[in-house]
Amino acid sequence: MKKVTRIRLEASQDESVILFGIVSREPDYKLSFVLNQKIGISLKRNDPIIIHDDSGNAHYFSRFATSTTLSDEVTYTLTSNRSGSFFLLKKLKNIDYLFQINNSDYINLELKISAILRETENIDAVFPLDIRTLNDKNMSYLIQ
Repeated sequence: MKKVTRIRLEASQDESVILFGIVSREPDYKLSFVLNQKIGISLKRNDPIIIHDDSGNAHYFSRFATSTTLSDEVTYTLTSNRSGSFFLLKKLKNIDYLFQINNSDYINLELKISAILRETENIDAVFPLDIRTLNDKNMSYLIQ
């Protein structure tokens, strides 16, 4: 009889992901334009995230992202957290947008972006979010 060796893999999120919650009354396209100017990136409209509720109704969450050609390049994504009265992340009902930075190996990037977001006049509040502590079934739509 063969001996079976089990290896337990830890299901941890990628450490190179930075996530901010943004409160802003601005529409998504205007906020993406402001972020492009302030940070010096190029957010462009992407396919929305589509989630069906228990009744079968589809909810669309707009998404703007920078395009990348290299796997080690830093990417930025702005995702709406609200579609009518439905929320992408239900525990964050006071958050209007989720701003995600992937592949960030820069130590001070989180502090730098946080400072830029806080200084932006179109943004009312900024909250750094820890993806390891967010326990929501819809997190898989953000972290891919």
